[in-house]
Amino acid sequence: MQMDTLPLLLTLAASLFAYFLWFHLLARTLTGPKVWPFVGSLPALFMNRNRVHEWIAANIKQSGSSLTYQTCNIPFPFLARRRGFYTVTSHPKNIEHILRTRFDNYPKGPKWQAGFHDLLGQGIFNSDGETWLMQRKTAALEFTTRTLRQAMARWVNQTIKNRLWCILDKAEKENVSVDLQDILLRLTFDNICGLTFGKDPETLSPELPENSFFVAFDAATEATLHRLLYPDIVWRVEKVLNIGAEKKLKQCLKVIDSYMNDAVSARYEAPSDDLLSRFIKKRDGDGKPFSDAVLQRFALNFLLAGRDTSSVALSWFFWLVMNHPHVEERILDELTAVLAETRGEDWRRWVEEVVDFEEAERLVYLKAALAETLRLYPSVPEDFKYAVSDDVLPDGTVVPAGSTMMYSIYSVGRMKCVWGEDCMEFKPERWISVQEDRFQFEPPKDGFKFVAFNAGPRTCLGKDLAYLQMKSVAAAVLLRYRLSPVPGHRVEQKMSLSLFMKHGLLVFLHPRELQPSRVAATSA
Repeated sequence: MQMDTLPLLLTLAASLFAYFLWFHLLARTLTGPKVWPFVGSLPALFMNRNRVHEWIAANIKQSGSSLTYQTCNIPFPFLARRRGFYTVTSHPKNIEHILRTRFDNYPKGPKWQAGFHDLLGQGIFNSDGETWLMQRKTAALEFTTRTLRQAMARWVNQTIKNRLWCILDKAEKENVSVDLQDILLRLTFDNICGLTFGKDPETLSPELPENSFFVAFDAATEATLHRLLYPDIVWRVEKVLNIGAEKKLKQCLKVIDSYMNDAVSARYEAPSDDLLSRFIKKRDGDGKPFSDAVLQRFALNFLLAGRDTSSVALSWFFWLVMNHPHVEERILDELTAVLAETRGEDWRRWVEEVVDFEEAERLVYLKAALAETLRLYPSVPEDFKYAVSDDVLPDGTVVPAGSTMMYSIYSVGRMKCVWGEDCMEFKPERWISVQEDRFQFEPPKDGFKFVAFNAGPRTCLGKDLAYLQMKSVAAAVLLRYRLSPVPGHRVEQKMSLSLFMKHGLLVFLHPRELQPSRVAATSA
């Protein structure tokens, strides 16, 4: 018996020796977090799970200070092969290479698609190739129409005037705090639901009711993120056993599917000018109408993009403005100057109506402040791609076929070699021309150091509408109220697909008194 086990033990010992030798040699070539035999960087990822974006940025910074070194490796369990790595970069030239130059070599890939399939199906944000291109072309035609812009303007005006102001006025008069992040999420949710499938869920109402779809959608996106951050085997086992995050995801998907079924049925019965009604009239590549399942995923994908991104950006914007009063002053000066031209010098008229999209177009400094917010706190902090074939990035990093490529949008905004020594400062002026008369960000020259709205062929179709909505909401709040943070409230990032605040944004509202001096200076 002992003679039989000896060869086995020798083979095992030789295998372990070879593995540890290989591990030692490979680990010396890696940049990024400390790696361990068999488990790779999982211990460090787990320890930093509540500050993942800061952890990634710190690892990239430690890999070097010049533009040449903005890439690191995050190995996952076993280190069996290089395709088990996440190659993470914040190098603008690398990002341009991934998003434009070698676009076809970096699709979403099987890991992303498998992780998001239960939630997003083959929708535009979870598809590649012809499936993605067909949806992109169809959606692009709609986003260029004036009627869509007008519909968005109507929904924004309605939710601000009839709901947002009512809720904030009540809180201000009663001197109670509000969770501004929650309110903004409800506002953008109602807006995008109206624009996408003509259905107003009225989550933004005085009693701030709980909406089952709203809650299920949040929980589903958070559970799905876990599929991306951890090895596939973890969530696949949980799914088979119906435990943990996968059990919660399954429950949430039932609520979401029921809601979307009702939305599609309603649009068949009573078509409107919403996106879903327009897609119902379209045909696929074979000339056939889209199935109900496909239409549901179309709508759900646009809902995901239109709700979280704007509300998250606005939450961080208001937090930054509260902490930078000189920026608030400049925003108010610009607002009053524009409104004095469009509405006359009676400041009372300035706060009676929502800033319309034509007026919003003229708010250059406000747009700069929003862009600066997105630079420091991008709504989608990290994005993932899959390498179809072997490649070499512009900084010399080798990317093996089958590996995952991650570009950290969050990290780019924190790189001195990209944005300068003042990269951590909230400085809207960096986005404005010397004459201070225009927004100065000019892709493609500058396009890949700011990819909060993606870049290349997948550039966000709703980028301009998002800016207009955010400007209207920002103006609606700042013209009527001065915000102050609730003492002791902690603003922290939440581990989520979008950069939510973990504990919300608790603020007090105070009536804004537009000073006569400001009005006089504006009219002068």
